[in-house]
Amino acid sequence: MGIVNYIKESYRELTNEVTWISLEEAQKQTVLVIVFTIIFSLAVFITDKFFQTLLDKIFHFFS
Repeated sequence: MGIVNYIKESYRELTNEVTWISLEEAQKQTVLVIVFTIIFSLAVFITDKFFQTLLDKIFHFFS
């Protein structure tokens, strides 16, 4: 009975207690996350290339 009661209560809470955002708001938030992810990925890529170039120059200088 424990698992059945848990599932019933979970379903009741999801349908009656939870306030869901609108589809428009969900789409806006998804676009925001995608844009932020792309910008953050580019920043990490640029930083990585900068340090890679810097370390290559340092190693070539000392070799």
